[in-house]
Amino acid sequence: MGSVIAVTSGKGGTGKTAVTANLGAALAQRGKKALLIDTDIGLRSLDLALGLDGEVVYDLTDVTEGSCDLAKAIVRHETLSGLYLLPASQTKDSGSVTATQLRCLTEAAAPDYDFVLIDCPSGVGPGFRAAAAAADEVIVVVLPEAAALRGADRTLGLLEREGVDKARLIINRLRPSLVRRGLMPDVEGVVSELSVDLLGAVPEDEALAIAANSLDLVILDTKSEAGRAFRNIAARLCGESVDLIDFKARRGLIKRLMGA
Repeated sequence: MGSVIAVTSGKGGTGKTAVTANLGAALAQRGKKALLIDTDIGLRSLDLALGLDGEVVYDLTDVTEGSCDLAKAIVRHETLSGLYLLPASQTKDSGSVTATQLRCLTEAAAPDYDFVLIDCPSGVGPGFRAAAAAADEVIVVVLPEAAALRGADRTLGLLEREGVDKARLIINRLRPSLVRRGLMPDVEGVVSELSVDLLGAVPEDEALAIAANSLDLVILDTKSEAGRAFRNIAARLCGESVDLIDFKARRGLIKRLMGA
C-alpha cells in the first residue's frame, strides 16, 4: 500500500506544483512508482510542470463522475518510467470533487503505487480539505517570507483541527545570500516559528525558472542545487537519513579562495 501525501501551501506562489512535480520525478528516479494527482480543478498546471500537457485526454473529474476508469485517465511520463499523472479538469469548478470521492480514488490507487502525491489547490478552501482528508501525511510548502509564513501557520492550524497529525515542511526558494545578510529568515528560524518537522529546504536556483519555461523538470539537471535538494527530500521520504545541504558552506569556500 503506497503512502498518500498531500502537498499544500497557505497561499499561492510558493512553488507548490513545481515541488510536487520534481519530488515525484525524484522518487521515480529512485525506482519508486509515483502517481501525481492534480486537484487544482479549473487551474490545471501539474501537466505543464511535467511536460505532459499534450498527453492529457481524460481528467480527475471524468474518473469521479464515472465517465472513464482510473487507469484510462492516468498519463505515464515519457522518460521517467515510474512517474504517472492524473490531471485536473480545466472546465469544472473547484468543488467538483468531494473529500469522499477523492478518498475513494486514492484508496483504489494506493495499492498500485509506492507514493501518491496530491497537488492541492492554493489556500484552505474545499479542495484543500478534500486532499487533507484523503492523505496519510501532508507536506506544507512555504517561502521564507512573512506573508507565506503566516499562511503556512494558518494551514498547519487547520490541519490540526482536521485531525491530521503528520505534517512536514519544505522551505522553498531559500536565498542563502539574503539569509547571511539578515534579510531573510534562515531554516532554523522558519522551523522554530512554525513548530513543525522539516522535510527539506530548496534553494533559489535559476535552473528552476529555466525548467519551468521549457516545460521540463529541474530534477533532470544534475548540476542544479535545487535538483540536488529534491533528490535529498525524496531520499528522506523513502526513509533514508540524509543531512540538509549546508547552504552556508559556499561562502566559506569563497572566502578561503579569496584569502589564498
